[in-house]
Amino acid sequence: MTKLVNPRAPALPLAEPTYTRDFKNRYSNILRLYFAQLDSLLQALLGTNGAQYLQSPHIAASDSDTQYATGDDIPTLVGFNTLESGSGFTLDPSGYAKASQDGVYKIDYSLQLANTDNVSHDVYVWLQTNGTLVPGSSSRFTIPARKSAGVFGYIVAYSSVEFEIAKDDEIRLWWATEKAYNTVGPVDGVYMPALALQTLPYPRPSNPSAVGSINFISRLP
Repeated sequence: MTKLVNPRAPALPLAEPTYTRDFKNRYSNILRLYFAQLDSLLQALLGTNGAQYLQSPHIAASDSDTQYATGDDIPTLVGFNTLESGSGFTLDPSGYAKASQDGVYKIDYSLQLANTDNVSHDVYVWLQTNGTLVPGSSSRFTIPARKSAGVFGYIVAYSSVEFEIAKDDEIRLWWATEKAYNTVGPVDGVYMPALALQTLPYPRPSNPSAVGSINFISRLP
């Protein structure tokens, strides 16, 4: 992609004591070059596919670790340990994103959920900013019962939410389930598995336990 040059206002020469054609030509040439750069920039931005030259605040992150709920019906922070891309956001090691620009944003997330129990269980997922619940952000997912002791029930929990974010807001994604898988017991229930890259029976990439993104939609009203 061609990188556009943002034209800067030219330093126009001071007028000479008396009129000369040479000075007038030099003055006009400076302005002509500046306006030609402006024309080129605006034609690219306002033309077909002009948005390719624009950059907006955004972040995309994932988590390569298997995640477990703290306990039955106990809210647990969804972890994100890998920054895939980002501008205008920072990713805290604990898993939350911090905004550096006000705006209306769209948040998308995808969670890999597995159920080892022989009955189905519900999972709720929601957003918080600065520890405050985001109204209308909760989604309910029902994880099917396992097919057998070694074949678990799986779903991909996806949702999309748009809401206002202020500068320095901390955005967190939480989840809870009525029956949490317990590795100590073990007690059957729900957890978020992460799968490594596989080569057999065919090559396929890794499955993160969680994937999320935040994208700028509009400035605040």
